[in-house]
Amino acid sequence: MMDTPQSLLSRDAARLSRVLELDKTEARLEIRVLLGHALGVTRAWLIAHEHDDLPAALLEKYQALLARRLAGEPVAYLLGEKEFFGRSFHVTPDVLVPRPETELLVELALAKLPAGKPARILDLGTGSGCIAISLALERPDCGITAVEQSAAALAVARQNAVHLGAKLGFYQGNWYGALPVGTEKFDLIVSNPPYVAENDPHLAALAHEPARALASGPDGLADIRLIVQGAPAWLKPGGWLMFEHGWDQGEACREILQAAGFAGVETRADLAGIGRVTLGHI
Repeated sequence: MMDTPQSLLSRDAARLSRVLELDKTEARLEIRVLLGHALGVTRAWLIAHEHDDLPAALLEKYQALLARRLAGEPVAYLLGEKEFFGRSFHVTPDVLVPRPETELLVELALAKLPAGKPARILDLGTGSGCIAISLALERPDCGITAVEQSAAALAVARQNAVHLGAKLGFYQGNWYGALPVGTEKFDLIVSNPPYVAENDPHLAALAHEPARALASGPDGLADIRLIVQGAPAWLKPGGWLMFEHGWDQGEACREILQAAGFAGVETRADLAGIGRVTLGHI
């Protein structure tokens, strides 16, 4: 008996839900996405042909994708793309998968930029480039600089910039050390740095993503401290620094900013009500 879209959905969604502890709705959605991607068809086609027999030759790619997903690999890596701020970004295992909650960082940055007035923006640890490129496309009048330590990740960011038509500068290196001598100061510095404690058990569930972009010292705040401490030298008077952090790090991040002389320090919550971004100005 040959498989049909409906039989695969029923069988494999239950398996995915059990193995990865996903709710049934999420598991069914993932199976539809993987099957559509493997067959090169739309969701509407799968629904219209849910009882059609699918030749084994067409299912080989799907079965390979399913096996990788069952092993915990993120769907974005399987598809090679992830939507962020309304645009599709190319992703590989060299970069973190863009998260919806990180869109808050872009929204806050846009809110702090002066309307109709060019500004200079620095994105530290750009990864896929989703933050810097989104800002460049939303505010093409601004000068955007993106820094990334990983050469492989930087290649992904450059590819995304070309594909999406964004104009910005890229530099490889560790935080501010990547900036060339003579670089002008910035009106705004943004970052989604590593912020997970190096011994956090949740890292096991993120094993397919680059560890260097996740873990940051015993308390997860080592890179945030470096970013905050170095920021005053690179910000114009009144310039803002804002960065993403873990759900329970808001208070510690506010203290770090205040100790470095920042004013107007506050933590903003994402749509789930979780403190996600802390910011302040000099």
